[in-house]
Amino acid sequence: MRWNDWSRSSECAHILNAAFGADHFPIDVPAIAREYSSKKYPNDPIALVSGDNLPGFDGALFKAPTGKRGWAIFYNNRIRSAGRINFTLGHEFGHYLLHRLAFPEGIRCGERDFISWESSYGQVEHQANVFAANLLMPLDDFRRQIPADATADIHLIQHCSERYRVSLIAATLRWLAYTEKRAILVVSRDGFILWARSSEFALKTGAYFRTKAGPIAIPATSLAAQSAVAEGPASKEHGPGIWQKEAVVETTVVSELYDFAFSLLMLPDEPPPFEPS
Repeated sequence: MRWNDWSRSSECAHILNAAFGADHFPIDVPAIAREYSSKKYPNDPIALVSGDNLPGFDGALFKAPTGKRGWAIFYNNRIRSAGRINFTLGHEFGHYLLHRLAFPEGIRCGERDFISWESSYGQVEHQANVFAANLLMPLDDFRRQIPADATADIHLIQHCSERYRVSLIAATLRWLAYTEKRAILVVSRDGFILWARSSEFALKTGAYFRTKAGPIAIPATSLAAQSAVAEGPASKEHGPGIWQKEAVVETTVVSELYDFAFSLLMLPDEPPPFEPS
């Protein structure tokens, strides 16, 4: 089965939220997965949701052994982040609903599939990520937490992360997808940007990083280049020419668990005047 339109994953998530009620958070993915699959596909349900030893992978969807029916969803039991586990479960449930016929033996998913959940490097993984985002963080409820025209800070986004039991990165990407503010998420490691995501309004005004063109070093004076912020969020205002051509406010959290820095760059509402090259 091929899914040429990622909106199918969004449609499935909305149906599930309508059926089970999306006003009670966080979503109990294992309960919904087992109940929904047993009713919708009684001959091919999700029979098991469990943690297991998955070296090199965050999650997996496996077909039951010969002689048994159904599927199993596994997450890596070495993961210590409840938000990352929850998103992994939603992602694998998306694979079950959207892709199991195309992958009859199952799918294994690595760290990159979740940390960069809105990337388009793989359509199948992208669809599962979009499904998980819509299931766990319904857009209408997220907008009530942070309106599109509101100035968000790391604490508001952390509130959403805790409300939906997802990672800070997943919550930030969800906010960036609809905000009217100019903002950039930067994930870096060892002094270089791993990947970055701009809000639509930042992108349209030229505020972004071309990571596909090659390695981009983070500013030496940035918080992301310092290990002193490992204990919690820290903020710093930078003048023009540091992160971008204009001034930005950087808020950074260093993840000791996954060895990367998470930086949210907030830019002024009004872009700088256009300067012809």
